Amino acid sequence: MPIARLPETGTCGRCKQPLPAIAEPIEADAALFDEVMRDARVPVLVDFWAAWCGPCRMAAPEVATVARDLAGQALVLKVNTEQQPGLAQRFQIRGIPNFMVIKNGRVAFQQAGLVRAAEMKRWLQAPATHSHA
Repeated sequence: MPIARLPETGTCGRCKQPLPAIAEPIEADAALFDEVMRDARVPVLVDFWAAWCGPCRMAAPEVATVARDLAGQALVLKVNTEQQPGLAQRFQIRGIPNFMVIKNGRVAFQQAGLVRAAEMKRWLQAPATHSHA
């Protein structure tokens, strides 16, 4: 499915059964990340993490909860900073876990540190702000 359609409920081309909106975090490499930045029609939560990071492991179920609870309303990406150092560098990720919210192709919010699902949901559901430059 194209990135722009992931939050939608679809229909299987073969059996015609409904396909629910994606309800789990998506592991992202640089190409997928850039595609989501360009094409996502819903807010996106990005979790920058690493396997060796204890707080990242503690955050994982919270991130999964957000993906499940906001299926169809938001997308959730996980970026492993060990496997994708270029992405971590691009967004100046110095501490993990680090969470970023993308709205309308732009970074709307970024915060490091362990956060609960309810707080992440508030970030995603907050109105997009526009800078007047």
